[in-house]
Amino acid sequence: MRVFSTLVVVGVTVASLGCVTLVSAAKPVVPGTGQEVPNVGDDFEDANWTYIHNGTKSSYNLDKSRREPSGYSENERWYEGIKRGHPDIVKRIPTPKNGLPGSRGALLLQSRNTGRPGRPSYITQQDDFICDIYDRLGEKIPVWQTPSCVARIFLPPVDQWENRSGAHIAFRISLDARTRFRYETYWPGMIFVFESKTESGKPHDYAYIRIRADENGNDYKAKQITTTGWWTVGMSVTPDGMVHYYAKPGTEDLTADDHIGSEFSGGWRASRFRTFFFNVLSADDGHSWSTPLIVDDPKLYVIGRQSIAGQPRRQSR
Repeated sequence: MRVFSTLVVVGVTVASLGCVTLVSAAKPVVPGTGQEVPNVGDDFEDANWTYIHNGTKSSYNLDKSRREPSGYSENERWYEGIKRGHPDIVKRIPTPKNGLPGSRGALLLQSRNTGRPGRPSYITQQDDFICDIYDRLGEKIPVWQTPSCVARIFLPPVDQWENRSGAHIAFRISLDARTRFRYETYWPGMIFVFESKTESGKPHDYAYIRIRADENGNDYKAKQITTTGWWTVGMSVTPDGMVHYYAKPGTEDLTADDHIGSEFSGGWRASRFRTFFFNVLSADDGHSWSTPLIVDDPKLYVIGRQSIAGQPRRQSR
């Protein structure tokens, strides 16, 4: 692979009541700082871990079909996104080689039909796999608690990636920004992009992490992927509403050296953290499977009060 120069952009604007004003950016906080929040996230160590698909998945973004009841994990920590539906395959598997020490289980996410069920669009579509935070904690997390999330992601060998140039998988968060009249929800994240040599005509395949997004709402390249296997990724939100992105190969904890960007994404200034989630994307052509995404130990952390770590609220689905 060609060497790609990492681009780090630090945002310095916020959206305040619909207006963009200059502010001083807060110092980035390494994801995983503070206390782990129990009752959310997962380690996939339960040999009986099971996901219930509950029939045909939703595709509300394309045809306004919710197709309830929605899918969920039996441990009530994950659920299907009503907007786009869940991956076709949600399956606990043995942890791939060189995973976290002591880990015996990880989760495989993969899809073929990422658009409307049974009706290929022949346009890249995506499925969502969402961590249930609000139902389990009973509240959204204010950003003064500096929420952050960390996950380990296994990138398979290049020959197992879907042979398609474009976005393949993503790790994202859902945030609320307070405007004059209401909260607006937005979804920053890190997107793993693949450029296939068979499509680009270049001598090598090429992959990188793309950040969504800068203060103007534009994605940008942030870090080249020079090796497959395990990666550790994370995002934190500081009390000023800025999102900070971190990534590195391997499974070791993130450090300040792993910072790849900080942004007031889309010009928004976050006020509440809602959840984190994973995306899998495919060509939605009826036969091509998405690049297999394997995740392990996705966790949530906060700096501040402990009260959000209470007992989960049970919700019927």
